[in-house]
Amino acid sequence: MEEADCYIAALDEPCRTKVNKTKINTNPPLQPSFGLQNESPGSFMKLMERDAEDRRVKRIAKEKKATALKDKGNEAYAQKDYESAVKYYSDGLAELRDMQQLYTNRAQAYIKLGKYKEAISDCEWALKCNERCIKAFVHMGRAYLELKNYNESRHFFEKIMEIEPGMEKMVKEYLTQVDLEEKRETRETNAKLEFDKGEGKGTTVPQLLENLSRPDQTPLFYCGGLEILLRAVTDCTGQTLFRLNNGFSIIGSNDLVRSCLLQKTVDAHSRDLCVSVLRLWRALCCGNDENQKMLMMCPVTKQATVHLLTSEHVAVQNECLALLCLYSHMPHGRRLAIDSLNMHMLVRNLMACILLPKQQQENAAVNILENFATEKKFHIQLRNALTESVIVPFTSILRSINKTNRQILPPLMSAIGSLARDDVIHHKLAHDPECWDAFPVAIRQCSAREYKEILYPMLGLIINLSTTPSPVIQEHAVSLCGCCQGLLSDSDGGVITRATGVLSTVLPQSSEAVQLVIQRGVVRTMCQLLKGAGQDATKYAIKTLTVCTAGSHLAREELLKSDKKLSILRHLLGSSCDELVLGNAALCLADCLQLEGIASNLLGTDIVLLLLRHAAGDAKKTAVQLNAAIALATLCRSAPRCPLSPTTHTTQAADHIVESSEEAVTGYKK
Repeated sequence: MEEADCYIAALDEPCRTKVNKTKINTNPPLQPSFGLQNESPGSFMKLMERDAEDRRVKRIAKEKKATALKDKGNEAYAQKDYESAVKYYSDGLAELRDMQQLYTNRAQAYIKLGKYKEAISDCEWALKCNERCIKAFVHMGRAYLELKNYNESRHFFEKIMEIEPGMEKMVKEYLTQVDLEEKRETRETNAKLEFDKGEGKGTTVPQLLENLSRPDQTPLFYCGGLEILLRAVTDCTGQTLFRLNNGFSIIGSNDLVRSCLLQKTVDAHSRDLCVSVLRLWRALCCGNDENQKMLMMCPVTKQATVHLLTSEHVAVQNECLALLCLYSHMPHGRRLAIDSLNMHMLVRNLMACILLPKQQQENAAVNILENFATEKKFHIQLRNALTESVIVPFTSILRSINKTNRQILPPLMSAIGSLARDDVIHHKLAHDPECWDAFPVAIRQCSAREYKEILYPMLGLIINLSTTPSPVIQEHAVSLCGCCQGLLSDSDGGVITRATGVLSTVLPQSSEAVQLVIQRGVVRTMCQLLKGAGQDATKYAIKTLTVCTAGSHLAREELLKSDKKLSILRHLLGSSCDELVLGNAALCLADCLQLEGIASNLLGTDIVLLLLRHAAGDAKKTAVQLNAAIALATLCRSAPRCPLSPTTHTTQAADHIVESSEEAVTGYKK
């Protein structure tokens, strides 16, 4: 809801007035006594023009005054002085009755003052000024929501989608809020009916809360009361009765309960009381969004939920993890927790549970982390604490992979990958020395122990991170590429594909790594891979091959030894629809054509037709056209007997293609 409100606040729609602005001039200019019938047409038109100009000048003056009053109203609103804001907006409307922004701004201030009908009226006037005014529909939806007219509220929020389909996410947030409010009201109504009956849970829950509010009792007394209460709040009626009878405040303000939750008392009875409270909280919040909201408003909850993850008692840790799991499963719960809890400390404690696993707690901890990692606000809060909270424990696990943590690493990789969707976090991971020092160590461990279920997501994460060039990756490129080249002989095709993917993204950052893999026979391996690879493997392999041939004469010679007619590259140029594959194949071909005698070997093949087709604009991306044109020009210069080069005119034509393509690429990059 906050994101949606911020988005709406940023809207500044132009006023497309539909209000009739015709005014009666009560002070017409004095006319000559002989009347209009004696006025010449020219004089009459001058009078009309002067009158229109007078109206325009007055309109501009009124707009200036109204805008100044609107700005004053905005300042008052920002300072939460809503009464003054309403006055300024009203004064502005007195100057200019058809200024849409004044109506929507005053409606927003009316909502803050609880004057919902007045807000709706202003929104209706705003829509007369501009029938597509998004702000008006938003404020009407919110006003009707406060008036508990849920159908009307939904109607106006859904109207936004009809006008601006791109606002679907924002509208869904508002509609979710409507659903939650309607559900809350229904449950509270049912709970009050149960209470009015004077039987069943209607009396049990209040009586139990009254007993639990008694101070200075023993931990056993409170434990027993909480266990009985737990059985009474297993459905929405019991949960709602607990909330309506001030249950959260009663439990949270109990001195002994607070002492246990904050780990100030550590005896066995206090530990049991702590477990009972956590179990009760979980039962109260299960499927009840309003209770989740209320619980996160309790100061003791916000502190205890994070700190109890480090408790020495397994039962306490398990209940705390279970409560956090409940919050993490749904977007509403995740956002409540992210807004309320200390995320830095929470993530650090979750990573501690993963780092030192016991009784399957690591599974719950990584599940919580995965769920929270889907939220953008979570990424933003972690940016400044990424190293301490995530990178240090993550790399520690990578350096010591074993049977104990083997199962937890794939979902942990997934969580880190989700965090890396944030540009700031992605950049930090790509430039962190600890990560790139740990990756080769982890690859060797997994390869030696055949932990392929870890290798696959880890290589995917490395591909993702290495798309951002960094000096750190360059420094570790030789070690990393050496490890990945060793994986190319693996029996698992998925591992081979992703190992090739790492080579394709890391090799461009290190000439030293390029020379190493060439000496170890990577060119021949890539050629073999290209003969029968899938789409992803082909994309990675041709890029790796192109990087090698671009930087090494030896790589070009190795490619020609494996494929004298360059049939693999020609096949890709003739059959692939992938622009990346086509561009790299053409570039690799151009590099190879620089070798003496290779152009003559290609006479009689379809190479000329293939290059012409791509250079002439068959490709959708100009980079493919450029690379094909370069290859074609190189071929024309290298082979005097080429069908396209009997004279210098063909070479000049090829030069022209290259120049044109370069101009196109320059324009494309701009």
